[in-house]
Amino acid sequence: MALFWTTRPKRDQNLCYMAVEWRRLNMAGIEQRSGRFNVIFRFGGKRFVRSLKTSDEGQAIRRRDEIQETIDLVERGKLQIPLGAEVVTFLMSGGSIASIPKPQPVYLLSQVIERFFDHLMPESLEVSTVNLMQLHCRHVQRILGNTFKMSEMAKSTLEDYARKRSTEIFRGKRASGATIRKELATFRTVWNWAHNNGLVAGDFPSLEIRLPKSQESLPFQTWDEIERQIELGCDNELWDCLYLDMDQISALLRDVTLANTLPCMHAMIATAAYTGARRSELLRCEMSDIDLESKMLQLREKKRVRGKRSVRRVPVAAPLENILRAWLSIHPGGRLVFCHYGELPWSRSRGNLNGAIEWRQASHFLRQTLKNGRWKVIKGWHTFRHSFISNCASKGVDQRMIDAWV
Repeated sequence: MALFWTTRPKRDQNLCYMAVEWRRLNMAGIEQRSGRFNVIFRFGGKRFVRSLKTSDEGQAIRRRDEIQETIDLVERGKLQIPLGAEVVTFLMSGGSIASIPKPQPVYLLSQVIERFFDHLMPESLEVSTVNLMQLHCRHVQRILGNTFKMSEMAKSTLEDYARKRSTEIFRGKRASGATIRKELATFRTVWNWAHNNGLVAGDFPSLEIRLPKSQESLPFQTWDEIERQIELGCDNELWDCLYLDMDQISALLRDVTLANTLPCMHAMIATAAYTGARRSELLRCEMSDIDLESKMLQLREKKRVRGKRSVRRVPVAAPLENILRAWLSIHPGGRLVFCHYGELPWSRSRGNLNGAIEWRQASHFLRQTLKNGRWKVIKGWHTFRHSFISNCASKGVDQRMIDAWV
């Protein structure tokens, strides 16, 4: 076996090379171009030329010998090329690398969050839930920055986020530990989706993050109990724990009939107070759900059974039956029980074509209906749900029955 050095003529003014070849069929050889060496070998009936990325002749010869040894092992059956491997990469790496690792794309925080909500399955979550998740993500984007790289996410990043978020004040209050925990939980959901879709690597690094202590929820209290505490200097937030007794509910419903509000609001508030229905359940309630002959109301749920739409049945009390009969006698038509057509009071917008009321509109018109007089302390629809549960308990109703109704 002889080694021949050949000098080939110039291809042009800028290119000259010297080739080193083995005069033996299918043996690997090297050539030098512009000071750097290439390896030349044949495999599977094809000729390959690849750069060795070195100008050291000795190193180039050693690499050539390693490649030739790998080819010999493959041809003798001592080494097998994995299915789907890049043949040249496998041979040049001595059989240790099946393919050249491709650089992973860098995804920004804003890109991942946008993709998450774009790929969210329609009707998999309540509209209000999606809106709250988007609010949480806006806080994360605002503090970490839209150009933050998801690959740089670490426990310290989330600790810095929690620290900055806890110092922010909105409407005179600092962000509580419970709020920050919910925001991180939403972000964890986004992260897990991105991980399952190959956009990020690793688990969400939120373990053992210490958050500000949260305030335990106060028990439900009567109107008189809250007023006595406020006179002693307690915070007005106690009204969040209010529940109305039956006399107060009757008085409130009488006042609502005199208010300039949506015609359905009187029946809607009464249904919430006498059944403990959530705001979203009231807005989904259909005409076929009311059976006044058997005095039962069917409520369409989305929260009790995960991933399923379920229903529950609640008895209709006599006062509520009278109110519902009065409302159904003037009902404007359509499948929804609580609906409105035409111009909305206290609003520049107009009702939807199908008469449906959105959840924001329901909250808005409840505030407008109760804003004058003593009832303005009621914070939202949840007060009527609290009242129903507490009134049932005060009447000695079995807790299992209350659980089934609410």
